[in-house]
Order: sequence, then structure tokens, then C-alpha cells
Amino acid sequence: MIEEITIMGGFDKQENPEPVKKVVIKRGEIFGVVGPTGSGKSSLIGDIEQLSQEDSFSRRKILVNGEEPSYEDRTNPRKKMVAQLSQNMNFLADMTVGEFLSLHAKCRGASSKCVNAVIELANTLTGEPIKKDHDLTILSGGQSRALMVADVAIISNSPIVLIDEIENAGIRKHDALEALAGHGKIVMVVTHDPVLALMTDKRIVMKNGGMQNVVSTSEEEKTISQKLNKIDELMLSLRDKVRNGEIIQDISMEDLES
Repeated sequence: MIEEITIMGGFDKQENPEPVKKVVIKRGEIFGVVGPTGSGKSSLIGDIEQLSQEDSFSRRKILVNGEEPSYEDRTNPRKKMVAQLSQNMNFLADMTVGEFLSLHAKCRGASSKCVNAVIELANTLTGEPIKKDHDLTILSGGQSRALMVADVAIISNSPIVLIDEIENAGIRKHDALEALAGHGKIVMVVTHDPVLALMTDKRIVMKNGGMQNVVSTSEEEKTISQKLNKIDELMLSLRDKVRNGEIIQDISMEDLES
């Protein structure tokens, strides 16, 4: 059981030592990675995905439960510790949702009962219902992302989940992060979206390729996050109404505050 991962600081783009020397992320925590474009967010995520051992450009070291991962842990696909989700993921397999989930559950040694649980969870994350007999290739972007989040939460045994900019994925982001953390995953989310950034427990601030700071989410920020999430939910609701051909009459302050 992986209880925590540790990021040991390396060097930024100018070969200066990173100001942040060590970051520990525990199971069930949600960490954000924020910073301007080109600040090194994807590089940090790449180091974690590869369980880098000072062999990447940044020369960071990733520890698992306080220890260096073995060569097999880093290279054996069957022992892959990291699952990555991005907003550009789409299914290419010519099979139904049910067939895909059944196959994945069998490969992971999970119960076939997981299939219904995954679909049920996915349908709480998207306004577009997903059914077992739907072809994977006809799923929308939002449906695909919702299905993958639910699949990673319930079927995948990868204990670390890296989420790369899903702000435009068309899913209920707050519920998605809580679902992953609630299933005991270590969750890291790369984002420019304040709605997502303020949902995290802490966020790593990147600049010039290096970890500059680690900011804990304050109680005031959590309150702001809840308000932003209500606006996000309203936008999803309005989007579904527009898709269904409904006429939007008005938006009251009560809609924003309820």
C-alpha cells in the first residue's frame, strides 16, 4: 500500500537549486500544480509519472513511502503506479462501454460488479448519461473524461493519479476530485483554473522550471471555492439546457447563490 510519495527538489531551467527542497503528498490528499505557461508544470508531472531518480532534466528524485522505487517498479507496466488523465483523452477501441470496463476489470483482477459501479459514478460526473451498450467511440469529451475518472477511481489499482488541465473537460470537477481522493488515491492536478486550484489541499507554485513555493489552501479560499463551484454547476446546467434545445429565460442572483 502506497501511503505517500515524496518529491525531492532538483534544479530549475537555469540550473539553480529549487527553493522547495521537499514535498510530501499523502494518500487521499489533493495537490495542485499551478504557474504560468512554460513554468514547468508538465515537467514536474512527468518526473512523478516516471518516478524519476535524478535522471531527468530537473534531476528531481521521487520516493515512494520514503524509499527509492525499484527498477521493476519504474519499468514494469503491470506495476505502473501512476495513472494520468488529460482533457485530450479519447477512446479509439471499437467496443461498448460495458465490454471495455469488463475487460479492464478482468485484467486488473477486479470483480465484474465494478462495471455497474463505474458507470453509476461516471453518470454523477456528467450531465450526459452513459449506458453500458454505448460504443466508446461515440462518447463525447465530457462522457469520456467522466468514464475515465470513474474507471481510475474504482478499477485501476494505480495509487497515484495525475490530472492535466481538465478544466474544459465538461465534467463536475469538484465531484471528480473528491471521488478519486475518496478512493484513497494520491491526486495531483495541473491547472490554470481557480475553481480547481482552490479545491486542492495544497498547491505547488511553479516558476522558471522550478518549485518556488507550496501554498496551503486557506479556509477563506475554501469558501471561495464553494461559491465558484456553484457557478461551475450552473454553467454545466445551462450547457445541458442549451444542448437540449431549451430557451434560457433569465439567471437570477438566487441561481448564483443557491
